Amino acid sequence: MVPWDSLIRFAGEDSAEYWAALAMDEMPKVGLQLEGFASIEDLESNKGAKKVTVKKLLAPTPNQTDPIYCIGLNYRNHAEEAGLTIPANPPMWYKPAAALSNPDEDVPFPLCTQSNFPDYEGELTVILRGPIKTISKADAAPSILGYTVGNDLTARLFQDPKRSGGQYTFAKAFDKFAPLGPRLVHPSKFKPGEATVTTRLNGKVMQNSPLDFIVSVEDLVHFLAQGTTVPYGSAIMTGTAAGVGWFHKPQVSLKDGDVVEVEIQPIGILKNKIVFEK
Repeated sequence: MVPWDSLIRFAGEDSAEYWAALAMDEMPKVGLQLEGFASIEDLESNKGAKKVTVKKLLAPTPNQTDPIYCIGLNYRNHAEEAGLTIPANPPMWYKPAAALSNPDEDVPFPLCTQSNFPDYEGELTVILRGPIKTISKADAAPSILGYTVGNDLTARLFQDPKRSGGQYTFAKAFDKFAPLGPRLVHPSKFKPGEATVTTRLNGKVMQNSPLDFIVSVEDLVHFLAQGTTVPYGSAIMTGTAAGVGWFHKPQVSLKDGDVVEVEIQPIGILKNKIVFEK
């Protein structure tokens, strides 16, 4: 039996990084006093526990050095909103490791993004146990470590086919453009088909949709691992629903000081402030 329902990763008062188990009815927040462990493996084997205070919540992934896998056009309502044909295979791209950012962290938007329709995308994010390669669909579910919330931040006009040939990576690969958090929920405690993603911009609901995937989480894991080693702890952002982009009416792009909240319960709310660099 796995000894946790949900986990948080955090910096303690000694500035070291820890993992701790958190009850599903307990909110991840600064100030909690918990039994901290150096790794998930140590936590699961109850090795080296230390009483620590949460000073800063960190993105709940054990892998902060490999690229983040991203999936597009995985909701029919988003494809219809954008007027795009759903392809036979899901579009995918990478965000570099430097794109990872933490819950409650300010996200800096460099000058080149500020006039290129800066945008948000609330997404369920999968964290893998891994490493995996060329696994069957039946083996996909056991390879999932847990679920968290993500925000696929984008400088949208860099995706425009007339400007950049329709490529996605440059538009989405800026530093800190992949906030994750606030907690990691065990697969036994979260069923994507029973959940909803809600994204708020300065408190106003912009996205509100069931997690009604075209390609299921298990099928995505199987697809991405074909002939490819997917490292331990990799994050997969599973796509976004309607309510984003220049195709959304009314068009709303991010501004300096905006606050984006992405909520998927029972995981929680991922909150970040947008800061335009001078």
